[in-house]
Amino acid sequence: MLMALKDKQTEKNKHFISSLEFAVQGIRTVFKEERNMRTHVVMGGVAVIAGFVFQLKAMEWLFLLLTIFLVLLVEIINTAFENVVDMCTDYHFHPIGKKIKDMAAGAVLLTACFSLLVGAIIFLPKLWQLLIHFL
Repeated sequence: MLMALKDKQTEKNKHFISSLEFAVQGIRTVFKEERNMRTHVVMGGVAVIAGFVFQLKAMEWLFLLLTIFLVLLVEIINTAFENVVDMCTDYHFHPIGKKIKDMAAGAVLLTACFSLLVGAIIFLPKLWQLLIHFL
């Protein structure tokens, strides 16, 4: 309710532009407030630069971009769960709140591990060929 008063919005968005503005604000908020989100964005950027350096094929780009966006998406969802738990518990410990936060963090961890696996499948053979070329 407090957020509704802060945003001066008490009913559903009726215009696409308003919805878009709130969505962009949500992305800005998670980027500003969550160190892990900033880390994921930087690592995704490094992966994209590596993709240009190694001239990835279309299918490799699809998997690379899918995993980057998947990690970012799950981090946003994790942050949303954390905020809802904090709001509902008024920042006091609750065992169910802890379970929810742990599960959401686990989802981020699994997604990040998946992205590392995809990155290894895409980039390790290319790095190996580069190493062989220079030896």
